[in-house]
Amino acid sequence: MKTKTYAVSGAVALALATVTFDAINHLSAAAVASSPIKHVVYLLEENHSFDNVLGAWCLQTSRCDGTNAGHLSGGASIGMSVAPDIVPNIDHTQPSQLKAMDGGQMDGFSLLPGCTSDTNYACYSQYEPSQIPNVAALATSFAVSDRTFEAKLMPSWGMHLNAVAGTADGFQDGAQLGPGRKGVLGPGWGCDSGRDATWYGASSAGTPVPACVPDPSLNRSVYPYGGAYRSTPVQPVPTIMDRLDAAGFSWRIYAGLGGTDNSNGYGWAICPTFADCIDTSQAKNMVADTQVLTDATNGTLPSFAVVTPTQADSEHNEDSMSAGDNWIGQVVKAIESGPDWSSTAIFLTWDDCGCFYDHVAPPAGLGIRVPMIIISPYAIAGHTDSNTASFMSVLAYTEHTFQLSALSQRDATAYDYSNSFNYQQTPLPRIATTTTRISMSEQAQLRANPPDPDDPT
Repeated sequence: MKTKTYAVSGAVALALATVTFDAINHLSAAAVASSPIKHVVYLLEENHSFDNVLGAWCLQTSRCDGTNAGHLSGGASIGMSVAPDIVPNIDHTQPSQLKAMDGGQMDGFSLLPGCTSDTNYACYSQYEPSQIPNVAALATSFAVSDRTFEAKLMPSWGMHLNAVAGTADGFQDGAQLGPGRKGVLGPGWGCDSGRDATWYGASSAGTPVPACVPDPSLNRSVYPYGGAYRSTPVQPVPTIMDRLDAAGFSWRIYAGLGGTDNSNGYGWAICPTFADCIDTSQAKNMVADTQVLTDATNGTLPSFAVVTPTQADSEHNEDSMSAGDNWIGQVVKAIESGPDWSSTAIFLTWDDCGCFYDHVAPPAGLGIRVPMIIISPYAIAGHTDSNTASFMSVLAYTEHTFQLSALSQRDATAYDYSNSFNYQQTPLPRIATTTTRISMSEQAQLRANPPDPDDPT
């Protein structure tokens, strides 16, 4: 067994922390003037740590900080097993993630439901590059960040909120079952779901409130609670979509739509969490996930796009890793083959730990390390970026590229992956992608054991 460690460079983040929003926006304008990037694509898969997806690849390529060994609670060492294609189901709620980190010791994963000795410590596992050929090829050909962390210790619903707003707005964990709008639960976990989520507001120690960021400007006769299904203390916050609209840039959220439960991926669609998206004209910018393939082929990608998968393509716990790798390959191939490739930057990441083992202790205020692959003709080929980053960094890159005002202090001071790009280099060519066949027996197993449609993670 071997483990490689690398020093973390936080110089850029520390420097940015000393300047104001206006100064940052002014500084970024010079970079924007020379940037060929006109399209930012944020591809969000589900629930994997860095070591789980890229740890083995790092060791094989000597490119980055990976490991093939972990530590159990109590300090004993354990080798990382080869992960199965159907992703193990590990508890990754906020309390479990906190337990896994163990104050930075990173040895509490073996205490999590789904990762005890009864499951042969299933979260101490990782994928061989041959199991995820598209992800491995993209990591090899483009840039990898080995210091991107969750924005907070939260599962998917809260992380997706952070991804576009730069804050969880007081929410802590995933959405829970609630009484429903007029006694009926809707699909997903946002304003139209009738579900609740735990909120820690100004005087709250953890209160169930509607899983919705309200918009008080909505017509009160139609939306008496600002889009929430009942009264809520949650305050509105701006999103990157609001910033883009105000500046005249286009955007879309490509997501799983339709159906009557969450099995289609609607729970990850982001727009329904915000009343000023789902209950306004912004809702038209939420389109089916497959539309990204059409838009990429036709050269009609928006300035900013978030791509979230259907359940089957999500790589979520209890779903197929190969199916997700195939989907990633489809999306990237469509963009690379289309007219917009020469002006696009793709940020491929996984929204939380899942909660699979990772050996790197997060910086204060951030969550567990997740994979991040930066794909663009202007990404530095074979580069590893070890500057401390988080999901706020994608917001920062987008804001700097389009000269938008920051949403909060967190994205204003975030490192923006600038060391992963060289806008003067000869543009990188597209790479070949592949499709992995999923056996009939595994397909039958997936059909026989569908994920819980009310799982908010």
